[in-house]
Amino acid sequence: QVQLVESGGGSVQAGGSLTLSCAASGSSASQSCMAWFRQAPGKEREGVASIYPSGRTAHYVDSVRGRFTLSRDNAKNTVYLQMNNLKPEDTAIYYCAAGPSCHLGSRTYNAWGQGTQVSVSS
Repeated sequence: QVQLVESGGGSVQAGGSLTLSCAASGSSASQSCMAWFRQAPGKEREGVASIYPSGRTAHYVDSVRGRFTLSRDNAKNTVYLQMNNLKPEDTAIYYCAAGPSCHLGSRTYNAWGQGTQVSVSS
């Protein structure tokens, strides 16, 4: 079982940057795909980015590609979501997740963090 703890949310103006961190613990943490999802008020949860256990390959939803970068430090069992050029539509609660599949549409993410709020003002 993997446990996840997120940090790094906050409030910024449009065009600003934030970095989210997700520290994983548990016996299968290093072998798990890690991902970030987000949910805005009144909207469904969507996958934002995912990264393979090796850290060499990441996937992004079209709306953040080129602005967000997901990286992984396996020595620390931590993933980092660097978010640049933030837009008001990026406002949401961001959740870290872990699971056996790195597909953002997968329903196999079986460990979730508590969520961290990101607010972007215009």
